Formats: sequence, structure tokens, C-alpha cells
Amino acid sequence: MTIGRRSALALPFLALGAHARAQGNWPSRPVRLVVSFTPGGTTDIIARLLGATLTETWGQSVVIENRPGAGGNIGSEHVARSAPDGYTLLVGSVGPLAVNQSLVRNMPYDTLKDFAPVTLLAGVPNILVVPAASPIKDVPGLVAEAKRRPGALSYGSTGVGTSAHLSGVMLDHMADVRMLHVPYRGAVALNDLLAGRVDFMFATIPSVMGHIRDGRLRPLAVSSTERSRSNPTVPTMVELGYPEFSASSWFGMVAPAGTPKPVIDKIVTDVHAALALPQNANNMIQQGADPVGNGPEAFRAFLEQEISRWREIVRIAGALPE
Repeated sequence: MTIGRRSALALPFLALGAHARAQGNWPSRPVRLVVSFTPGGTTDIIARLLGATLTETWGQSVVIENRPGAGGNIGSEHVARSAPDGYTLLVGSVGPLAVNQSLVRNMPYDTLKDFAPVTLLAGVPNILVVPAASPIKDVPGLVAEAKRRPGALSYGSTGVGTSAHLSGVMLDHMADVRMLHVPYRGAVALNDLLAGRVDFMFATIPSVMGHIRDGRLRPLAVSSTERSRSNPTVPTMVELGYPEFSASSWFGMVAPAGTPKPVIDKIVTDVHAALALPQNANNMIQQGADPVGNGPEAFRAFLEQEISRWREIVRIAGALPE
């Protein structure tokens, strides 16, 4: 009986030892970075930039997996329901991680309960852009046209609940106009904007920077409270007479809740190192994204603040859950 008891008691410790060794060897196989939008958008750009560096750091393939749909909820839920072993991570954004918590009915996941925060990757202002051929030259002109033709002007977004969508809702509310929201699955929205099938869009700067530089899109304003370092000549919405207009995007990395702390800590260390590389930092800044990099606790506090802030914006704007 004594031997049997000792053997039974030893088994959990043996299992724990094997689990610890498995964590210590992480990663021992490819890691998936899930992006809950289509290729080509800012979330995808940041994920691929990090993925290339982390592949070298970890000596394992870092695979970017695009799972678009439902304003980012499909890919996000997939990660929330994945095994908490560090091999499936989400590069998420303000929409699915913060805004959707108050904008979408019957959310399939709770950001603060179903994810383990890893780090805030970057802050990115939205930029209001129109096609180069558009007769609209500035924000006052856009608002005047919206007042002249209620419901006629359309704006695209990368999905319901994204900051691109809610920025349009905020403009509707603050300018006292009514415009048509046209949601798309991720970066596909840009194609219709460039073709003139929608009139304007609040896009993240990295996703449209190339089109601004080549003259295909005209920037009218940024949604941050301060001008962007990448587009310093473009005024803020605050400067244009909308003092409460602040709707910047941000991008962060989360893992399924329950992911072991040693694994999270290693990911944080290596992601921070990737963000600090001059070529990565300069690349992100040139595209309009400001690298951040913080710890899990700070990122959790940030998520709590953002969920609360966007809930209030949704309430003020009168945007009902869809």
C-alpha cells in the first residue's frame, strides 16, 4: 500500500515535470499568428512583419493565418477556443478586442476572460480618405455634401464594429448628418474606395499609405488628437472643429486564457525585441504605426480602459448592437 501510494503521488509530479520541460522547449513546432481580417490590412501587415522576425528568433515557422468575418469575431473566437499552449496567438485590433464588446449582440467571447493579454503592439490613427477623383476636397466639404444629400454619401469599413465603422458613426453624430455605412470583409473595402464605389473611408494609415503616396487617395483628416508623424500636414478632426473626436486604432497580441506564464513571458520578450529592431520600428513608423510594446498586466489595464471608453462612445453615438 505504501509503495502504491508513493507511486500514485509521484505521477502528478512526473506529469508536472514533463509539462515544465515542454514549456521550456517552447516553441518546438510551428506557431500560428491568427489575423481576423483579410490579407493586406494593417493587422495583417503588422502580423507578417513580426512573423518574419519571430521565425528567425524561434527557429520555427510562424504561420500567418487569416480568418476574416463578423467584424473580426470569427478569427478571435477561434483563438479564444484554441488550446492554451502558445502555438495559436491572435494579432488583434481595437474592433474585435474592445469595440465589439458593446457593439455586437451575443458576443461569442469575452476579451478579458477568454484571452491572456501578451502585449500592445502599436497605436495607429485612422485617416479619413477619399478617392483622388472625388470632388470632396476637405472635411467641411464632405459634411456640407452630406447635409445636402442625407443618406446619399457612403463610407466603407473593414467590418461592423471596427474603428473604421465607428469613426463614421461618430462623424454622423457630431456633424448631425446621415451617411450610409457599407461594411466589407477586411481590406476588400479599399478596392471599392479606390474604384469610387464608396465615397470615403476612415482607414488605418498603414493600409492606405501607399495609395496616398501614389496620389490615388486624398487624405482629409486623422482621427487622433495629435497629428500623425507619418502625415504631419494632415489636420486632426479636433482641429477641424470636432473636439471630442478621438478614434485611433491599435493592435495587440493575445493568447488563449490559461496559456502558461513562462510561455507568455518568452513571447513578450521576443516580440519586444522584434519591435525594437530598427528596421521593424522604422518600417512601422513609415507606414503610420507607432510601435509600443508593454507587459501583460499593462496591456490588460489598457484593454479594460478601451472597452469602457468605446462602450461610452457607442452610447453617445447611439450605435445600437447589431
